[in-house]
Amino acid sequence: MTALLVGLAATLTLSACGVPPSGVIEAGEPASGILPSSPPSVPVVVSLYFLHDGALKAYPRKMVDPVEVGTLMGQLFDGPTKSESVTATTQLPRLAETPEVTADSGNGVTIKLPDDAAPFSRSAVLQLACTVAQVSGSFAKVPSNAHRDGALPSTSVHVLGDGWTRTQSADSCPDPWQA
Repeated sequence: MTALLVGLAATLTLSACGVPPSGVIEAGEPASGILPSSPPSVPVVVSLYFLHDGALKAYPRKMVDPVEVGTLMGQLFDGPTKSESVTATTQLPRLAETPEVTADSGNGVTIKLPDDAAPFSRSAVLQLACTVAQVSGSFAKVPSNAHRDGALPSTSVHVLGDGWTRTQSADSCPDPWQA
């Protein structure tokens, strides 16, 4: 009996709400999902250069395309990951501030360091030059599952500290695709 009374009360409440019945209202095409505003990002492999037994070695990392030089520099200055640090070391210091990175119209990149950065060793500047060469050339556009033969594009890195400057080309960098 109680269920009958509850059902009757619900029916009366719904019928008394004052909304007249209507037919189907046409409103255009049916919904088909949200379209992305930009194409999806593609993972690419970019190598960061660290030292292995004192020699430069490429350590590949997956990143999202497009790879920005500033992001890459941040990762390089953060040093090797926990798994990379088993074999990798770095001559680059940990910086309190992010360096200012600018590219010229050619393949030159200038890295302006915070004022308190001590002069870098040749190995440290080579780490920068070899890593930057990939994003200034076409290497950053290679899909993550591809391999590529050949040298890095000719890139020159200018490192500016407080009262000191180092310049290094990437011409002598090891091939990032060789294990």
